[in-house]
Amino acid sequence: MTSDGRELRAEAVKNVSLSVEKGRFYALAGESGSGKTTVLMAIPGLLPRGTEAEGRILLEGADLLSMKEEELNKIRWRRAALVPQGAMNSFTPVLTVGRHVEEVLSVHLGLPKKEAEGRIASLFSMAGLEGELARRYPHELSGGQKQRAAIALALACDPDYLLCDEPTTALDVITQQGIINTLKKLVDEKGLGLLLISHDLPLAASVASRLYIMKDGRLVEEGPPREIVASPQNPHTKALVGALLDLEEDS
Repeated sequence: MTSDGRELRAEAVKNVSLSVEKGRFYALAGESGSGKTTVLMAIPGLLPRGTEAEGRILLEGADLLSMKEEELNKIRWRRAALVPQGAMNSFTPVLTVGRHVEEVLSVHLGLPKKEAEGRIASLFSMAGLEGELARRYPHELSGGQKQRAAIALALACDPDYLLCDEPTTALDVITQQGIINTLKKLVDEKGLGLLLISHDLPLAASVASRLYIMKDGRLVEEGPPREIVASPQNPHTKALVGALLDLEEDS
């Protein structure tokens, strides 16, 4: 995968191979700039203009990289939905959060307004929110509430896969754990396949059934989180785990 600027052509990600199955929670962790968000955004075809992706991204045998935009639009929301980094990126300030969900339901599922209203209440409940919050504007919600509303929005078309880009960024520890618990519940109860992007190794390791570690655009280690933390094989992973142990000793 390469990113093409006016005078610069840089290889952002190379030789990354991973799988996400329904009913399982996966985490892709790494420091800022490691390429993890680039990998995530490549899946639904939302890379920045000028970025070239090579290889294959398979969804039940269909290669997403070979699809035209019209075909990808049928995949987004319905099959694989995105929870972007920073909940405010999901919302227009002049619309209530419920109206955002209503528009997705109308455009992608063709639901009439009355039917959509009932669906919105159900989606907010799944995301851990009271239905009445759907009538509020984004700025009227707390950071945690906005993030939960972004999750409700992503769930609107009942996708098979949820792609979460740093969904707990800038939230306090208690709120972070609440968001992670909600995501875990969705995987367990709805059978979603979930890929979490995070720079927080302890958080990623605590919830994922399989953990991937990235460094400088490459996948350097993967496996069950407990095994990786207990016996890291790659020097970068060893450094990350060592830093965690040092922090625990100092606390």
